[in-house]
Order: sequence, then structure tokens, then C-alpha cells
Amino acid sequence: MTETAEMTYDWRPFLARWSGEWADAYDPDEAPDAGDQKVLEERWLGFAPATGAGIAALEERIGLRLPPSYRQFLGVTDGWRHAGGFVWRLAGTREAYRPDSETDLTELFLEHLHEDASPAELQEALVWTRGLQLDVESDAVSVALDPEDVDEHGEWAVLTWSPWRAAPPERYRSFWEFMQAAYREFHQLEAGRDGGRLFTNATTEALDVQVEEARRDALRGDYERAEAALAEACAFGRPRATALREQLTWMLGDRHTNSLGGLAADPRYAPDLLPALMNSRERRSWGDGAYEYHLRGRTEEVRALEGTLLEQFQEGTYAYTVAGPFGGAVAAAREQMRWGEADAAWRTLSAALPRWQPLGPDHLAPVGLTADPLLGPLFTPARGRALLATPRGEEATGVAGAVVDEDPEGLAWLADRPGSGQRTAYRFLLVEGVAPAALPALVGAEDGAELHPPMTLWDARHASRPDGDSGVRTRSSYDDKALVAVGRAGPGWSFAFDNDPQPFNEARFVSPAAAAARHGRVVVVWGEADRYGEGALFHLSVAERGEEQYAFTVRGNRCERCGEIPQDLDPARLFPTIRDRRPHDDGGMQRDGGSGSERDGGLPGEATALTAIAAAFGVTLPRYALDHGRLHTFTTCSWTRPPGPGETFVVMSFGPVTP
Repeated sequence: MTETAEMTYDWRPFLARWSGEWADAYDPDEAPDAGDQKVLEERWLGFAPATGAGIAALEERIGLRLPPSYRQFLGVTDGWRHAGGFVWRLAGTREAYRPDSETDLTELFLEHLHEDASPAELQEALVWTRGLQLDVESDAVSVALDPEDVDEHGEWAVLTWSPWRAAPPERYRSFWEFMQAAYREFHQLEAGRDGGRLFTNATTEALDVQVEEARRDALRGDYERAEAALAEACAFGRPRATALREQLTWMLGDRHTNSLGGLAADPRYAPDLLPALMNSRERRSWGDGAYEYHLRGRTEEVRALEGTLLEQFQEGTYAYTVAGPFGGAVAAAREQMRWGEADAAWRTLSAALPRWQPLGPDHLAPVGLTADPLLGPLFTPARGRALLATPRGEEATGVAGAVVDEDPEGLAWLADRPGSGQRTAYRFLLVEGVAPAALPALVGAEDGAELHPPMTLWDARHASRPDGDSGVRTRSSYDDKALVAVGRAGPGWSFAFDNDPQPFNEARFVSPAAAAARHGRVVVVWGEADRYGEGALFHLSVAERGEEQYAFTVRGNRCERCGEIPQDLDPARLFPTIRDRRPHDDGGMQRDGGSGSERDGGLPGEATALTAIAAAFGVTLPRYALDHGRLHTFTTCSWTRPPGPGETFVVMSFGPVTP
């Protein structure tokens, strides 16, 4: 196709190739009707060219000049047979027409329009009245050229629709583009018929070469070029293309309707691909019927693996494993990830990616990693792209994958509350010189805290409810145990983090810092937005060798403090809301201001305070793992003292209301 004053199209060679391939693919056991017999003899799906007078008569009848691609098409053939699999006859100059009144199809579309329908939706509904109808014989497929949807080349868009496809009308930018799609549909249907074994021609041979080159491009790291080439081959129904392409799109995050091209049913690839396909989150989006369809034809070997995997998923014991050096890196990354070190885990995997080996010639990436409960959450779209851009397998060059860090440094990210439904409060301990697994022994609940297997905080809270699945949740001002996630908080530090604490009780709060400080320093931080009209709050307490060294609590304009607070952590320097900004160093608890003003959101100076704490102790919290990963959890001792004489306490239960 070349561009001059008017777009010109090479219709003759394109239509001749299509006609010849159609004739060659005709089933010799099927008796052709009269029309098809002529096509087979002449190897031509078209008719004689339309005359200039015939084209002029059509344009006069509709009152418009035809778009270039359809006009030039008519100059080659006055109509067409078998445009794809469902349009058996396309109109030439005599059959094409514009309806002179509202059609049944227009009424159908208008009937289903919402009151707030957009102009584009209204235009789509009315095309069946104003458009140039081209379908003469079809399987309930309507085809219309739209004279009000015109591009800069004078081309009219083509819209097609059929009720049995249960989808909105499909739009093509021009008649040329529509016919190209119909040609691809013909190929796709023929390739899928009896496995397409007899459907071989110059087009299919060229596409199969393209698929193989795309496979090598994918392993070289040129995944964008590979995906584009495979997408074209998929549109033609070429074997292998879908299975190869869907591995790429899976790693890029497109998993909702992705079946990995059925490759998970192959015993060679099932150990890697089947876990990804069986992941409960993906399977739930299909339903069992679709799942069974995508795994049709699986062998007994694959069925046995499926049973084992299903049991592992249900018990929460599944872990992605693979042989060789890459398998060692996977194990190391899982160990890092279970303690919250998401960026370090990704770096471990990235460094080992060049040593990953495919299970067979159609295996492009370690797709099964996405099903691993610990490592699966690592795969953001950016990391998926980085993995696919790394040369691997037979095309490996030894160049490691790109580093894609997702975690911000430090603690200041905790002050970021971008919208409704986000974190309104948090509290955490930072413990020096102690491994995360040792934290329950320091601050665990009195009845014996244990470190639970890695899971999300939401799952951990659900599992910890004494009433199981009833949905009831109980909170008490008497007993404020915290369900915390644990992990590493930087060199030499561990953390215990609660992202949903109950309200801070100033009168009865007892910092766990001193109890946890048996081996080194302990830092306790509590931040709270203004949730109940009492003002936003920020607390810091620091202990060492079993004794609290200093602490402060800021709420609104008030500040209570004790001990000798380092200058860099002085609340009078960090929080602009404090009225009396003079530092106090007498070691006693003093008030720096009055009742204070209230504000929505966090306390002004919260991010500054968090930054100062991170700098003072060299600590960080892993935002990505806390928000998306699975970490070990345990229940701490209470953060409030028991009520004293004459004090009351409240127990609140939240959950479904029963009659």
C-alpha cells in the first residue's frame, strides 16, 4: 500500500492470494454448491470488476462519494464471497444500500442505551440507519460503512455486529482493514480445523518462521518485538503462537482470561505453568468449567501433579521450586521475602535470571514464580518487564536483570495517606540486635505467642479471630494486644508492625520498649490520624538495656515528654503545632502546650519526625512487603495497663447484625 493524493491499495494480489488459499483449503470430501464450484474452478472468491458507471450509480444513489478503499475494491471485484467465516457474501454496487428508515437493529441499540449515553454510543446505535450496508448473506452478522466516521484519508469506518457474539460492535478504520481482519479470521478458522494439519501455504510457512524468530527474540530480551510478532501470528491462528505470547502477557500482568495457550496441560511444562494457572485467585475468575476447558487433554501425569498442587494451595504449603542455579536463587529470595526484604529478593532473582533454563522449546519465562505465595507479590508490571528484558535460556548473555526497587527508604512513607480507605493509624517496634524470629520471646502475649507462617495481615487477622468465619471482631480498652507482622528493618534491626491499632489510650498506654530492650536499643512509634475528634497523635519512646531512655507524645498542640531527648528528635523542632517550642531537659514529664487544634489527617510534622527517627537509628520499614507481601505474624502483650481501682473499660464487637 502506498500513499499518493489518495490512498491506494494493492487489492488484486491480496485477493488473489486469499482466493487461492481458500480453494486449496476446501475439504475434498465436501460437495461444493454451485457458487463454490465456480470459485474452485476459477480460484477467485470475487466477481468481475464493477464498471465505472456502476460505481457512479451507487454514489449517486447514496448521495456520497465512496471511501477510497471500498471504491478501489469495487474496481477489482463487484462483491466478495466468504469474507471470513461468518459473512458469506459482501455487497457490490448493486446490493449495497443505505436504509431509508430506522432499522430493527437501530431500534435494538437505541432500546438498550442508557439515559446518560455518550455521543459515541449514540453514533454507534444510529450507524445501522445511516450506514452503507454491505452484508448480503451472513450468519446474522451485520456490516456497515459509516459515512460520519471519516479519517484524514477520507476512509469510512466499518462496524460489524452479531447478536451471538455477545459483544459491542467491532470497529475497523477502513474497508481495507476490515477485509484484512476477515482474511485473518479465515486463516484462524482453517488452522483450528482438525489441528490445521492440511492447511499449509506460503502465508502459514512465513508466519511459522516468524513465530520461531519471535521465540528467540523473547529469550534474547526483546519481548516487545516478540509480543508484536506473536500477536500477528495469533490472529492467523498459528500453532505455538498463543502459548508463547500468553507467557509474555502473563508476566506483564495480563492474567484474567489468560490460559497460557493450553501449555499447562503438557507434561513437559506443567511443573512450571500449572501452578500459575491453578492459583486460586486466577482460577476463581474463570469458574471450574473454563478451567477444565483450558486443561483439556491433560495426561494422568499432569492430573496427579494437579492433585498435589491443589492440596498444597489449600494447605498454604506451595513453594515454587526449580532445579539448577536459578533454583538456589529462588530459595534465597524466598528467605529474604519472608522477612520483608522485597527489593533484596528481587535483586537475588534478577542476578540469577541469565541462568534460568526453559523446560522445553516453547518455555519462555519462569511463569510459576507468580504463583509462589511469597515471591508472587514481587511481580509488578515493571518487574515483569525487567524479567522479560533479561536474556536467558539458550540466548543468555550473562547480563543480569535490571534492578527494580519498589520500597522507599526510611519511615516517612507512613505519613502518606493518599485517599479514603488508606491507613489511618500504625504502631511498630524496632528492636536492635535481635532476629525477627526472636521477637515473640521479647514482647509476645502472656499466653505464649508463636510466630505464624507468612501471610497477609488481613489473612492473619481473619485467622486469629476466635469466632472463625463469623465476621465478628472484638476490641477492648482493657486489653490491647497487637497482631503484628515481623521482619528486618535494616542492618541489625528487626520490626514488629501493626497497621490497624485501636485508638491510643493516653491514660493507660504502656510502651513495650523497655520490655523488649534486653539486648540493645528498642524504638516504639505510634502514629494516628484524627479519627475520633481528639486530634492527630504521634508517640515515640526509646529504651535500652531494659530501661526507657526518653519518650514524647504529641496530640494536636499538646506534648508530653520525659527523659533526655536528643536534639534531632526534640518534638519542639519536629512538630509546628506545639505552642511552647522551648525544649525541656529536666527529665520529668512536662506539658509544652495547651489543648491544641484538631485537623483531619496526620499530625503536621509527622513525616519530618519519621525521617528524623530513620536517620537517628539507621532503620527502614518495607512498605511493599507490608502492603502486598506475606510476612510472619504474632500477637504481642498488651500495650495498655490493666484498669485501676474505679476505672472502667469497654468491650466492643463489630460484625454482622443478627435478628
